[in-house]
Amino acid sequence: MLDKIINKINDIIFNVKRSVTIKLVIIFIVTLFISTVGVYLVEKTKNEQFKSLFDSLWYTIVTLSTVGYGDKTPLTTGGKLLGILIIFFGVATMGAVSGKIASYLVGQQLKEEKGMAKLSKLTNHYVICGWQKELKQILKDILKVNPKLDPSNIVIINFADPSMIDDIRSDRELSKIRFIYGDYSDETILRKANIKKAKTCIILADQTNPSATSYEVDTRTVMTAMTIKAITKEIYLCAEILNPKFERYLTLSYCDEVIYSRLYSRILVANASASYGVSHVIHKLIDVDSETPIKIIEFPENFIGKPFKDLIDFYAQKNYILIGLLENIGNAYLRKKEAVKEAQKTRDIVSLISNLKNVEKVRANEPVLNPKKDYIIKPNSRAIVILSKS
Repeated sequence: MLDKIINKINDIIFNVKRSVTIKLVIIFIVTLFISTVGVYLVEKTKNEQFKSLFDSLWYTIVTLSTVGYGDKTPLTTGGKLLGILIIFFGVATMGAVSGKIASYLVGQQLKEEKGMAKLSKLTNHYVICGWQKELKQILKDILKVNPKLDPSNIVIINFADPSMIDDIRSDRELSKIRFIYGDYSDETILRKANIKKAKTCIILADQTNPSATSYEVDTRTVMTAMTIKAITKEIYLCAEILNPKFERYLTLSYCDEVIYSRLYSRILVANASASYGVSHVIHKLIDVDSETPIKIIEFPENFIGKPFKDLIDFYAQKNYILIGLLENIGNAYLRKKEAVKEAQKTRDIVSLISNLKNVEKVRANEPVLNPKKDYIIKPNSRAIVILSKS
């Protein structure tokens, strides 16, 4: 027991010797105590301004901080000498404290610039994993379609050279973007970005290493998705893959949305060979600057359980063209959980088994385009509309 106490004391002494901050705190406390007691003992019988230790404490703090209000002044020679010593200690201590604060702030700024800062206080933010040459434009488009999103709530995680991030931040619109340097598939790096409290995460098909194969890029994307969903299943996760074969792994890890960048290009090229202007139509519908883009919007809850025709009439009055529904909107894990809960409401074992089999078919954010007019609108659905120019 005694050995443990001695070892603990030695640890404390070692930490005190090593830490400049602790030394400064100890020096300040000792100086404050000696000065307060000393001035009080010297002045209390000859100076009515120092009737209590609190009066002496006030004078000492004001003098140490070099503020010097002048509301209390020593009258005795001893008190004045102590005052001189307090002033000298105050100048030295305040200078050291100011230097320490400045050093800390500069250090934090350097960490932020180099992507080494820990964003533990950030919540409800957007995290973007990976690097692409057009990342600057991607960020601008994200801000364009999310006008309420503050750039300081966007965190980029990648291996890109800090100078590339500086180039992005040189744009006034993107100057407040946060950056974490490191492997975005590493749990430690993800926790630095406070991924557990993030609202949305987008994993890009990374282009940091030009020699990496599509298999390697997609493998890292899947690993990242699995790591993120292991930390928090509440986050909305969108992943870009180059090979559609990896979709199954992302679905199993409860990835909410998958982007097939190369597949889309192939489909557009194929359609362009069979009909005129398909690529122009698609571009017009998804372009963030288009006057008639596709929108996914929420509709009044009273339409749930009603036929699709009622919603068509509703949006016709608002100058929107309704083209379909997006079902099981939002987080894939939560939608599955709700579906299982709903399936278990029956007491019939046959119905229960049938319901659970149907749960396996549930896909988050599933589009139902141009359904029949008598199609019944389900809960957790959103309307897919095009803004009419007429």
